[in-house]
Amino acid sequence: MMWLIVNLLAFLAVTAYAIRLFWKAVSHRYAYMKLGQPVDFRQQSKERLGEFMAEIFGQKKLLKDKKSGIMHVVIFYGFIILQFGALDLIVKGLRGGESVSFPGYAVFGLLQEITVFSILVAMGYAVYRRYVENLPRLKKGWKPSIVAFFIFGLMLSVLLSLAFERLWLGSHTSAAYAPISSAIAAAFEGISGQTAAALFYVCWWLHLLILLAFLVYVPQSKHFHILTAPINIWFRRKEPVGRLKKLDLEDEEAESFGVGKIEDFTQKQMLDFYACVECGRCTSVCPASNTGKTLSPMHLIVKLRDHLTEKGTAVTSKSPWVPEFAFSAAGAHSMEAAAEPGVRWKTEGITDIRPTLAWQKNAWKVQEKPAEEAELIGDVMTEDEIWSCTTCRNCEDQCPVGNEHVDKIVDLRRHLVLMQGSMPHEGQRAMQNIERQGNPWGLSRSDRVKWTGEIDGITVPTVKENPDFEYLFFVGSMGSYDLRSRKVSRAFARLLHEAGVSFAILGNEEKNSGDTPRRLGNEMLFQQLCAENIAVFEKYGVKKIVTACPHTYNTLKNEYPDFGLEGVEVLHHTELLDRLIRSGKLTPRHAVNERITYHDSCYLGRYNNVYEQPRNVLRAIPGVELVEMERTRENGMCCGAGGGMMWMEETSGKRVNLARTEQALETNPTVISSACPYCLTMMEDGTKMKEAEDRVKTRDIAEILEQSVFGESHIQPANDAIGVGGS
Repeated sequence: MMWLIVNLLAFLAVTAYAIRLFWKAVSHRYAYMKLGQPVDFRQQSKERLGEFMAEIFGQKKLLKDKKSGIMHVVIFYGFIILQFGALDLIVKGLRGGESVSFPGYAVFGLLQEITVFSILVAMGYAVYRRYVENLPRLKKGWKPSIVAFFIFGLMLSVLLSLAFERLWLGSHTSAAYAPISSAIAAAFEGISGQTAAALFYVCWWLHLLILLAFLVYVPQSKHFHILTAPINIWFRRKEPVGRLKKLDLEDEEAESFGVGKIEDFTQKQMLDFYACVECGRCTSVCPASNTGKTLSPMHLIVKLRDHLTEKGTAVTSKSPWVPEFAFSAAGAHSMEAAAEPGVRWKTEGITDIRPTLAWQKNAWKVQEKPAEEAELIGDVMTEDEIWSCTTCRNCEDQCPVGNEHVDKIVDLRRHLVLMQGSMPHEGQRAMQNIERQGNPWGLSRSDRVKWTGEIDGITVPTVKENPDFEYLFFVGSMGSYDLRSRKVSRAFARLLHEAGVSFAILGNEEKNSGDTPRRLGNEMLFQQLCAENIAVFEKYGVKKIVTACPHTYNTLKNEYPDFGLEGVEVLHHTELLDRLIRSGKLTPRHAVNERITYHDSCYLGRYNNVYEQPRNVLRAIPGVELVEMERTRENGMCCGAGGGMMWMEETSGKRVNLARTEQALETNPTVISSACPYCLTMMEDGTKMKEAEDRVKTRDIAEILEQSVFGESHIQPANDAIGVGGS
């Protein structure tokens, strides 16, 4: 029939035009990404099929939030199933209602209707969460909601098409296999077959146009993640998350170090920008954002994405918006930059006014000048945002599309420090002290070994005094100088001696590990300290290192190998203590009748997946009642000291350590335990701020085990000749 030919030609023309627009939008964004620093993607993609399958098809990250995770699973798999139904529907329209029948077709139809109904329920719940439950992390307005209209329109057009098909063709399929479309058809019973055919094609074209419009819209919106997220997850880092990228500071051709303009980011980092779904999960767990600082990990990615799009358009002369006549520059910006001022964020027991107004003021300052002239740091990102990050990586752990926020922030810090010499005053002072004396306080290098005095008659040997040592105890600056942390060093040394472990320390030859300089962007100082420490390790034939500081642990274990440290096993003190207990070399004898909650260090847990060993030690101690906080393990909240923040003052919002201490106190503990000197200091300060230090003690795992092994009456009080307090 002629009308079928006309219908086919119209279908081909509209579909071809939509595919052309889709390809144009995608290819233009690909051109923007090509402005970034090249990456060898071939090395990124090995040995990650299992992880890829778990996150894409198992929806592992999304299911961290069970409610929205299940909702997304229904929509994700529903759309996969409905693609077959969409093809069937298109074929029917092109063949005048004749379908491609096959065995079990009626069951196939039933599955389609069940799937459509499930997606409608899931989308209804999505709208409920956004506008009724009013989750703060979900944006409001027409832009975030347009996909809901697309999906509702698609589902309704499917059901209406099936209903009018039944009336048109007098379908003999049992209503039991088409319950929804049969019910709709019953409501229109009595219309003529010709009218039903016309209504079928109205709904058929409506379905097709919505589907194609959605196709064109996807790459121009946050829904680009449908395409980019699987690619981003496939090419995500294979290195440990705790390893920052090595800078070649001897590269004479390098014009700058770190990231000072958008093109300095790698193409993989730019892929992160376009993978972001703006779900807000990262911001909802960010300790800086939760306590009223200007940093929002989601807004970080969104602002960088939009700046890349704007600058890419200027450099390549390729518009990101298609069809171009439908968009103006102002309209595009307003669509991308829409934010809701004065949002009250309530996350994990913390309620604060999020500084979204501050973000809005700064986010589009770039519009005041041409994109080529806009400063990445200043016009797009503020220094306050960059220096608010504690590098806890909780944002990355929660991100369902595999975005990596922390490395971008550190790269921005590197540019500020190495190229502009800009760093908050307290951080500069800590850097100068490390350069001069090897510790952030600027205390004498010769005092590093003084913590070894008075440990119940036990001598702590240096590598020169015990050249045949098995473990090098790398004490670190906190364990050597800080009054509180010295007690942990002594407790651990005493436990090693009790277990018969042959160990030694470097004494005054030990230097700062370099973690603080590196996280603060001072790569030059880090590499200097790294080279000096590795030279000392090689000098004394070090094969095993144990440390009580997770920051030092992460640096030695994950980052030093990039600079030549090979064949050295690095352990955290809780890992070694757990081994010693399980092997029978340490026996907790005395009951420690305490209700203990354990605070997970970010650099021990999320960075290195050490969650069970500290808990194993506590469980082995008689009398201990171990209780968990609401935010624990992978979702444990940062103490506020990471990323160099230990040495800088918080000048806005609530103190992070106070917020974390409040979470710990909700468990009604008698002891807050930790396995990090930074965390210990922060939690102890938090109990003082809450005036709870008289009823709630703060103890390192080693101190609690020492009490059980030796008995409380045998614990010697610290007798420090010198020292410093916490931050």
